[in-house]
Amino acid sequence: MPGFQHTSVIAATPEQVWAVVVDVERWPERIPTVDSVERLDAGPLVVGSRTRLKQPRLAPSVLTVTEMTDGVSFTWVSTSSGVTVTAGHVVEPHPDGSRLTLSLTMSGLMAGIGWLLTKSMTRRYVETEAASIKKVAEAA
Repeated sequence: MPGFQHTSVIAATPEQVWAVVVDVERWPERIPTVDSVERLDAGPLVVGSRTRLKQPRLAPSVLTVTEMTDGVSFTWVSTSSGVTVTAGHVVEPHPDGSRLTLSLTMSGLMAGIGWLLTKSMTRRYVETEAASIKKVAEAA
């Protein structure tokens, strides 16, 4: 299964980092690789929550939260054109504050081709997302 994982150490408490990670509606103002976010249901992110996400150079996708440990992690999944994309967000305590791990994997019939076409952009987007979350959390 093609994929990528990026880990950052952030000089902020896990609670501060989590607050930024889970506030997906503010991602467009905080993360340059996110054009728009539209929550498709009300309330906090929970298993089953759906969100429409638009990123530069990618088709809009609807992501559904499939796993959630409040204050620690969430995973959401989108499926389109024979590719399932799974994105994970994990915040853990670290001696210097927090450790943020972002991951993305692709599966499905067209995953190999999808990964070949988007691998370098995906790496840049995940690294930019991590750097942006770090900047916002450390400024809090």
